[in-house]
Amino acid sequence: MNQLQSMRVFMRVVELSSFSVAARQLGMSAAAVTRSVNMLEAHLNTRLINRSTRSLSLTQAGARYLDSCRAIVANIDEMDANLTRTAHSPHGTVRIAASTTFASTELVALLADYRASEPGVDFDVTTFEAQLDLIEGGFDVGFTDDDRLVGTSVVGRMLMQYRSLLVASPAYLAQRGTPLNPSMLNAHALLGPASGAARAWEFTDAHGAYRVPVRYSLRAGDTAMLRTAALSHMGIALVPAPAVARELASGTLSQVLERFPLNDGARRFSIIYSGRNHLTAKVRAFVEFAVARFRSDERKTSLRAVA
Repeated sequence: MNQLQSMRVFMRVVELSSFSVAARQLGMSAAAVTRSVNMLEAHLNTRLINRSTRSLSLTQAGARYLDSCRAIVANIDEMDANLTRTAHSPHGTVRIAASTTFASTELVALLADYRASEPGVDFDVTTFEAQLDLIEGGFDVGFTDDDRLVGTSVVGRMLMQYRSLLVASPAYLAQRGTPLNPSMLNAHALLGPASGAARAWEFTDAHGAYRVPVRYSLRAGDTAMLRTAALSHMGIALVPAPAVARELASGTLSQVLERFPLNDGARRFSIIYSGRNHLTAKVRAFVEFAVARFRSDERKTSLRAVA
């Protein structure tokens, strides 16, 4: 016997004062309704309803049981409704892995805006500079360049494309001079990434390509360190454009050789998540929010200005 179902049938019979009417409303046969109430009474070893050919009436035990049924069923219905709302609305902690540069330039503002609309969501953020294995690390989402991904069981949605560029502080350029073409870089202190650092930088313009041998004064695995070194007047730094967008806008850093774009190709920056499991509401909602934010027309305009 399904006791909860029998309780619901009993409540409806009492409410309508009729087995047959209750049967029609419940989509059951009259015999099934009668059998359900009989089984409930047998289970309780107590008569709940006095039956006659013309009317139904509750016994004293039936009246007490009806009150209990109403309270129990109401609590269960409320519990189910709350669970359904919870399953379909964002709540809980989203575990995020983000490149150090993105975390220091973009992520905090994104999280603040999201929490303003979804206060039930918390964040646990881990930063990295090398490669990211989302599944092994147990993260819900990651923000990374596509070439840093490890593993194949992830889904990526592109947020933006960007290029690297050369920057230096105005004070450094005032002291050492501003290079007017790539060949003049040999007279400067050059700052670049530690991993996969090229021995030569390639540039292009309307007249062709230029290849310049590179000897680094500073190599660092942390883009934020390269940015800080440039701000400290140490030299000309090769950095991702988004990492220095604010400094370029404020004038604390200046782009070098703007007429000679680096021939390193555009990079994809994506939000990634596991492709193995069904997305929870908290992850799905956050992913959609991030994608919409970065693909907005206003956002694209600002990115083009620095990319």
